[in-house]
Amino acid sequence: MGQNYEKLLIQFADAINELQKYGGLPSLKEANEIWKDIWYIEVHNSTALEGNTLVLSQVEKLLKTNKISGRKDIKDFMEVRGYADASKWVYEHALKPTDYFQQDALLTLKELRIIHELSMTPVWNVSPHKDATEFETPGNFRQHDIVKFDRGMKPVSFVDIHSHISTWIEDVNQILKELKEKKITLKDIPLRLAKIHNQFERIHPFLDGNGRIGRLVINLILVKLSLPPMIIIKKRRNQYIDSLDLADRKNYSVLAEVIVRGILDNIYRFIIPHNSNNESIVPLLSLASKTISYEALKKAAIRGRIKATYQNSKWYSTKSNIKEYLDSRKK
Repeated sequence: MGQNYEKLLIQFADAINELQKYGGLPSLKEANEIWKDIWYIEVHNSTALEGNTLVLSQVEKLLKTNKISGRKDIKDFMEVRGYADASKWVYEHALKPTDYFQQDALLTLKELRIIHELSMTPVWNVSPHKDATEFETPGNFRQHDIVKFDRGMKPVSFVDIHSHISTWIEDVNQILKELKEKKITLKDIPLRLAKIHNQFERIHPFLDGNGRIGRLVINLILVKLSLPPMIIIKKRRNQYIDSLDLADRKNYSVLAEVIVRGILDNIYRFIIPHNSNNESIVPLLSLASKTISYEALKKAAIRGRIKATYQNSKWYSTKSNIKEYLDSRKK
């Protein structure tokens, strides 16, 4: 593994430690708005990775009002609606366990089926898969083989799906067991998740929606581990696709890097800013906004225009300091 990945792992560990200092992962009750923000962004980006054409404003309007806006195919809206339903269930279920929660498991077969059923039912109702039989509806595994993908990956035969998925779920739950036994640490999680994600995509258990379901499962695992969910933004799509291709050849570090960046984005963009008050000293990265970028803040800090400190190769400041700087710029 390269030095960049090792540095990223250090950033990941530091960010998790900082997150704990600022209260850890917020509950839905404590921070409904922050979870909504994460929800909107995740739904938009994860569906966009699969080619959905809705822009963020259309996604937000659909999820806030359940109304369609703009001239788009109804299929695009139903893809977003379904993914949003599944994502909402994942967050609520992981943070406040329901009847399907198993105390010693990060994932069960029932949870996997529910996620697929919630995600795919709305779009299936308006545009079912053209090759589907009556036994391949949302929540059910495929009943026939599919052709090799463009990059050469051939999913397992449908007759082997149940045995492969059973083994895969055991691998998922082994993560929790090894964490409890202290055989692995949080720094090992990204690489393990990369392997889990790749294994799922290689099995390709469902006729459609495997990419979306795979990412939702990763977020279920992360939140059950009290870690922030990941959002793979659409501008990283090419890197994400390439990383899956590399993982097919047993090189998992690039996919692990994509996952880490997706988690870090959430920590610094949403969670730390929400958990801190105006005088809390937080990483400068978490104080960036639509008004001012991190790069602009960093330059201002280096020039001494913002009251900031530099520790452990990272700039820190407060919300009130940023407001003071922004006010001074207006003057």
